[in-house]
Amino acid sequence: MKVFVNGEPRDLPEAASVADAVAAVTDAPSGVAAALNDEVVSRSAWAATRLTEADRLEVLTAVQGG
Repeated sequence: MKVFVNGEPRDLPEAASVADAVAAVTDAPSGVAAALNDEVVSRSAWAATRLTEADRLEVLTAVQGG
């Protein structure tokens, strides 16, 4: 299925979850947030939240600095 991750189309397996998509774009162990179709998804729900065709997922990674 095709979903949009950070505005870019990506092909993911039909049973892909938010956790799968996040892992595909970053290997950061912390400081990562995800929003699915403009709704924040809590990290504890990533594995249980399934993606569907044409979903829009934004993956944000915190960076240190000033």
